[in-house]
Amino acid sequence: MSAAPDEPTTGIGSLEVLLVSGMSGAGRSSAARALEDLGWFVIDNLPPKMLVPTLALLAERSDTDRVAVVADVRGGRLFDQLESAINEAVAAGADVKILFLEASDEALVRRFESNRRPHPLQGRGRLLDAIHRERELLGNLRATADLVIDSSHRSIHDLRRAVDAAFEAGEPVRLRATVMSFGFKYGLPMDADFVADLRFLPNPYWIPELRDLRGVDAPVNDYVVAQEGAAEFLDLFAGVIDLTAGGYLREGKRFTTIALGCTGGKHRSVAMAENLAARLVRAGLEVAVVHRDLGRE
Repeated sequence: MSAAPDEPTTGIGSLEVLLVSGMSGAGRSSAARALEDLGWFVIDNLPPKMLVPTLALLAERSDTDRVAVVADVRGGRLFDQLESAINEAVAAGADVKILFLEASDEALVRRFESNRRPHPLQGRGRLLDAIHRERELLGNLRATADLVIDSSHRSIHDLRRAVDAAFEAGEPVRLRATVMSFGFKYGLPMDADFVADLRFLPNPYWIPELRDLRGVDAPVNDYVVAQEGAAEFLDLFAGVIDLTAGGYLREGKRFTTIALGCTGGKHRSVAMAENLAARLVRAGLEVAVVHRDLGRE
C-alpha cells in the first residue's frame, strides 16, 4: 500500500543524486570511475523503475549521501522510462543533477574502430547510423543536462580532471565556469553555453615576431588586449556572464562553458580566454581555463 504524499517514507531528500549519461564511447565509464574515487556511490545501468527504490535503500545508510547512477541506451526500452523515473525521484525530494558526456561523430567512430567493439545500437548496420540514432534518443536528456562535457579532444586524464573539478566534495556555492579557447578551423565546441567570435581582432599570426608565440605568452597577450575593441569586449562579455550567473544558480544550473574562438585557437582566443577568466574570478566565479586547440599545428 502506498503512503500518503506528505509522508517522507523514502528519505531520499538527504541524497545528492547525479545521473551520468551520454554517448556511447564518450567517456561514461571514465567519469563513473572518477566519481567513485571522489567518494560517490556509483551504480551502473540501473533500470529506471528501480531508481527511487534504490535511492530509498541507500538513504538508510549513514555512509552514503552522494549517489551517481549511470544510464544509457543499453537498457533498450527500459531507457524510455528514464524521464519519468527522474521526475519521480525529484518529486520524492532527491536533488537530481544530470551529467552528459558528449563527443563528435569523428571521435566516436575513431574510438569504436580502435577498440573493435560494436556500438550497442549498431546490430548489422553501419556504425555512423547507430551513433546518429543514439544522438536522437538522447536529445531530450542532453537538452536538460546540468553539465555537458565534450570529450572529443580530451584524454582520459583530461576528462577525469574535468569531473574532479565539477564534483569534488563540498556543495558548490558559486557558479563554476569553464572558459575555453578554440579554433574555428577545428569546429565549434559541442558543450559550449556561450560562444564568442574573436576574429574581429587583428591576427598576431601576421606579425613575424609573434607568429610562433602563443596567446599565453606576454608579447601576444599585450598585443591582443591593446587592439581596438578588445577591452570593450572583455567588459561587455564579463558583464553578460555576471548577469546570467545568479539566474543560472537559481535555476539549479551550477556549471557553464564559455567558448572564445579565433581562426586556429593559438593567439587571440587564448589571450582573451585568459583575460576573461581573470575577470570572472574577480567577480566571484570558480573558473577553469581550457585551451582546446593550442597544441595543434
